Amino acid sequence: MHSPRPLALQPRRWACVFFSGLALSAAPPLQARLRPIEVAYAGSMGPLVDGGLSPAAARSLQLQIHGRAQGAYGLAHLIAAGSLRPDLFISITAGPMRILFQAGKARRAVPIARTEMVIAYSPASRFARLLANSGKPGQPPWWRLLALPGFRFGRTNPLTDPQGRNIIIALRLEARRRRDPQLARRVLGPLLNPRQIFPEAEIMARLAAGQLDASSAYRFQPIAFHLPYVRLSANVNLGDAARQRGYQAAGLKLAGKLYHAQPLIFYAARLRQAPHPRRAARLLNWLQGSEAQSLLARYGYQPPSGPALEAARSR
Repeated sequence: MHSPRPLALQPRRWACVFFSGLALSAAPPLQARLRPIEVAYAGSMGPLVDGGLSPAAARSLQLQIHGRAQGAYGLAHLIAAGSLRPDLFISITAGPMRILFQAGKARRAVPIARTEMVIAYSPASRFARLLANSGKPGQPPWWRLLALPGFRFGRTNPLTDPQGRNIIIALRLEARRRRDPQLARRVLGPLLNPRQIFPEAEIMARLAAGQLDASSAYRFQPIAFHLPYVRLSANVNLGDAARQRGYQAAGLKLAGKLYHAQPLIFYAARLRQAPHPRRAARLLNWLQGSEAQSLLARYGYQPPSGPALEAARSR
């Protein structure tokens, strides 16, 4: 049996291997090369930021995202007041960005993604098959199913969460389409129905556990939990920037304040006087590029639409 002879290296080659090993061992690990960047973002984006954007930004940009996840309006007010100073802010809808424009904290915000309202449902629900077939001819529509006796529907608090307001507006838009003024009332009961209202962080988990039959959701939420969902008409799902005027046909008055629907576009803005302005610019450009957009699509977000937002120029 022939045995291969051991590889004999010349002294010069040994030296090359030795010094190459030194160079490799001297290279700092990736974690040590990362530069921090502060990002405030809408709380519903948590799984995307933690599981997708943060690792990718570390690899591609050598940036370590330090995130603050919260309701977009709450974050906007903190930034406007100077209590929070991130480098980059990502909001859902234009409203929070306009708060920053008015406070002089940002000049421009670009759309990076969009989503739409859907009805997520539990595959363990006794209504699951009906919901799965609700868009087919001859089958009862989703809004009629949600009003059936014994149907356990979940949503968030409209006083504190925009999604809680958005599902009410979506149902009111559907009621206008159907010329059925009581449609939303039959599904929701009172606006602040304690039997339906849950914290946003709990709803998908309750669906997965079969504690609810269905709930309102942004489209990317059931995708993240591998749950089925029913898509709504573009006339009511708040996902099309071109239909903004039609969406505003249904308003909502709560606690003395009137709310109108805004298209569910995600905007990102580099803040004035950001602690790390160059890093913020790099991250903002990257979010609009192919790598980040592929990640957004993988997590269930849809491509951005509509123009950038600009702060009004003072005369």
